Amino acid sequence: MSERHFNLVSTPWLKVIDENNQGQMVSMEELFTNTRHYRRLAGEMKSQDLAILRFLLAILTTVYSRFDAHDQSYSWLEIDKKTMKPLAINFQQRRKKKIKNSLMATWEELYRNKSFSEVILDYLHVYSKHFDLFDKDTPFYQVTRDQYDSMVPQNKVVEKGKGTVAIKQINRTISESNNKPDVFSPNAPSHKDDVSLDELARWLITYQNFTAVTDKTKVNSKEKFSVSRGWLYGLNPVFAKGANLFETLMLNLVLAPTFSDLKEKIIRQAPVWEVPVEDYIQTRIDNNFPGNIAQLYTIWSRAIHIEWDGNQPTIFSAGLPKLNNENAFLEPMTTWKLGKKEGDPVKPNLRWLNSLGKAMWRNFGQYVPIHISSSSDSKTEIVPGVVSWLNFLQRNGLIKSDFSIHLATVGLINDGNATSQSPAAEFADEMQINADVLFDDDPVAKIRWPALIENVVQLTIKQGSLLFYFAKSVGELRELGDPGNFANQVTARYYSRLNQPFYEWLAGLKSDDESNTKIKEWRDEARRIVILTASELLNSATPREIRGKMVDDKLENIFIDYRIFRASVAKIWES
Repeated sequence: MSERHFNLVSTPWLKVIDENNQGQMVSMEELFTNTRHYRRLAGEMKSQDLAILRFLLAILTTVYSRFDAHDQSYSWLEIDKKTMKPLAINFQQRRKKKIKNSLMATWEELYRNKSFSEVILDYLHVYSKHFDLFDKDTPFYQVTRDQYDSMVPQNKVVEKGKGTVAIKQINRTISESNNKPDVFSPNAPSHKDDVSLDELARWLITYQNFTAVTDKTKVNSKEKFSVSRGWLYGLNPVFAKGANLFETLMLNLVLAPTFSDLKEKIIRQAPVWEVPVEDYIQTRIDNNFPGNIAQLYTIWSRAIHIEWDGNQPTIFSAGLPKLNNENAFLEPMTTWKLGKKEGDPVKPNLRWLNSLGKAMWRNFGQYVPIHISSSSDSKTEIVPGVVSWLNFLQRNGLIKSDFSIHLATVGLINDGNATSQSPAAEFADEMQINADVLFDDDPVAKIRWPALIENVVQLTIKQGSLLFYFAKSVGELRELGDPGNFANQVTARYYSRLNQPFYEWLAGLKSDDESNTKIKEWRDEARRIVILTASELLNSATPREIRGKMVDDKLENIFIDYRIFRASVAKIWES
């Protein structure tokens, strides 16, 4: 019987939308050859697309940190022709600034050519075995049976048949355990564990990034540890979207970030398939954080081994230690949460179920640089790495000053149960803003555009708070069982009405616009929407709300509350 293969380099498995808006399935060879002819990735979920985007970026980051746009290795590197890995780095030959300039020249030429060079395909062919789902020595995103058995307790080896996860568990459109059926699954009960090989490849990458913590099997370790929930699961992601897939990849290709240790962070890119499995697992057991972006983008949360019975896979999964995410500034695609006290570590932001309907613009200040870099206030803000990268591209003329930047977020939110953390919902949003507005850092100007926009956002949110308290008062007048819940529903309607107009207003801003005129334009729209929402309550008032009641010897009814509300809204915008 011939050996089985499913090689991701040459076999179609990546779902994309082409320039004619038609769905296609392509191999990695096809994708990197024709990237600009595809509009975007189009897998089963947007969260899956983000995981695969990072996987593709890991390949690009690795290759173009070693080779330039003409497929020549950089002069300061000695490259092993067989493995395409750096053998030696001569930092005496060139200063760090020149190295960075060379990396940026590579980025610029690729971007100008609107295509990747042949060296990408060369790299894929060198590591072809590592991209084969069935390779007997290095199966894609898996360990061999012998490796798995050597890293788990004896009662959890493959022969014992324990520590398995079903397809319906790694398929994030289902995420069903044996104890908790998914009633609204897209698959019929008898087909929940069906999977094609191309689907399996996509879900393997996704599962490593978005993993729950229900596993009973862990890799052997002298120290106890909590299993990883998947790195992307612990972020509030942000990335740039381009006009096509090539532009999306290039805008997120952080080829020369401003790390102080350029040698380790830039040159020594090492995605997971370049590291021997035993060494990789040991670095995780030793709690070593990834040393470069390619490694971070291909990080595992589980050591997975697959046994096959014909076309039916049995997936064995062993948990790896949870990464320490404190001050993990290597990660470019996240917003950050500052510690409450000075000196406290900074951690990636998270999304929770109660923030599911919260649009990106309401956290505008988390995504963009609000303060001038020389300002003392800048110490209290940390901008996502990918946004700093886009700022760097704009400052150096690599993208036009009026380039329209699309910042997007997408991810999965867990169920809030500490012992499961199973996916409960997916979120996705994006906002568009011109680069010269987003990165307006004129040191002469008293107030820059980002600060103005953030102030407008905060005033708009204050309106929302006033609406909440007005709606809560109405709920109390109606003697509802939960006035707060009623107020939340009214406020949600307000924000839902704001989303589209705000994004249109934001996208339409230009650096030379008269700020007072544009702010007044939004103020009028925001006031119109909040008053419309409040007026609906007034217009639907019942005799009980009109009649009102005495509170601390004062009459309270819907008309009195409404007048107070209107006056408070007007006062917000006076300053």
